[in-house]
Amino acid sequence: MGRRNVKIIADTNLLVRAAMRDDPEQTALAETALRNADSIAVTLPTLCEFVWVLTRGYRKTPGQAATAVRRLLSSATVAADGPAADAGLAILEAGGDFADGVIAFEGRRLGGEVFVTFDRKAASLVDAAGTRARLLSRT
Repeated sequence: MGRRNVKIIADTNLLVRAAMRDDPEQTALAETALRNADSIAVTLPTLCEFVWVLTRGYRKTPGQAATAVRRLLSSATVAADGPAADAGLAILEAGGDFADGVIAFEGRRLGGEVFVTFDRKAASLVDAAGTRARLLSRT
């Protein structure tokens, strides 16, 4: 009997288990699921959650989280929005939040021109990365 064509959509917890290897049983299950998949769809929300869990939950550095994302995206079986992920990685590696880079990128793709936020750091980093940003304040 031939191999079934298995195309999975990866949830964040699947990717975290495979990356962190902190639960032997779940790690084995995650790795088997990923290894047996012909293709693995990794959505932008999943990537945002993945980075958040690694940096906040597991206290990984932005560099370690960026390495984990790049390792994931370099797999021949992974399908993801590379340009949006690259935008997120640029902000993450500049000291900001991965999600802010993805949000700015997706917003431009949808026709937006200015990233508007209350987050001073996000505004600065998004602006430096090439998307106009406006910081809202009470003054």
